[in-house]
Amino acid sequence: MRTWISKGWRPFLVLILLFIIWEVAINLFEVPAWLMPSPSEIWEEGIASWSEFKGHFSSTAFLTITGFAIGCSIGIGTAVVLHLLPKVREAVYPLMILSQNIPIIVLAPLLVIWFGFGLLPKIIVITLICFFPVAVSAMDGFRQTNGEYILYMKMSGATKGQIFRKVEWPHALPSIFSGLKISATYSVMGAVISEWLGAQKGIGVYMTLASSSFRTDRVFVAIFMIMLLSLLFFGLIVLLEKIMVKWNRKEDT
Repeated sequence: MRTWISKGWRPFLVLILLFIIWEVAINLFEVPAWLMPSPSEIWEEGIASWSEFKGHFSSTAFLTITGFAIGCSIGIGTAVVLHLLPKVREAVYPLMILSQNIPIIVLAPLLVIWFGFGLLPKIIVITLICFFPVAVSAMDGFRQTNGEYILYMKMSGATKGQIFRKVEWPHALPSIFSGLKISATYSVMGAVISEWLGAQKGIGVYMTLASSSFRTDRVFVAIFMIMLLSLLFFGLIVLLEKIMVKWNRKEDT
């Protein structure tokens, strides 16, 4: 943790420098705000429109958390089943890979046709986005468990279920959390994409309205809030990983 803090100022400094260059360039070349607003204008608009924006933010956050929870739960459950049933995995795994070749942006309109404009198609979009990284990471984690530990458990008379609970599952946790972190970053963008299908509230709706009215400053407010929500979500997963994967802390000491 101390190592991360000692190095954390570097990207922060680079980010501040980029904002300064951006601000100076906008003022120097007198770029109109509708084309490219300055960071100070985006900040002022974010504060001024927060009372209107917070409802969209909370709607997207709720949609993200719900879809993420469902997608990751299904992904982990599927990985467990496919790991414990190798013959089923041989039949299903290639289909999982094939399903990732279907662009979500193409599938989304079909979900609206099938399920309407309610919450369900939006949850399905986020679920599909979160499912695959978690499922694949979990299965890789199960397969990479040290064979010597499994052999020792078998020699001790342990059942397949006991081997999974006491050896394979704990050792797969780092891989599972890697998949969760990937899904956490994708889930916010999935929520925004799903809101373009016809939602009444959400950052995606706010961004569409701002873009159609040439409020570029509001578009950038939405972009930065999407980034912030993704970082917060990612940070929560990292914190949960540090709590649950206690033996994997050598890098932080």
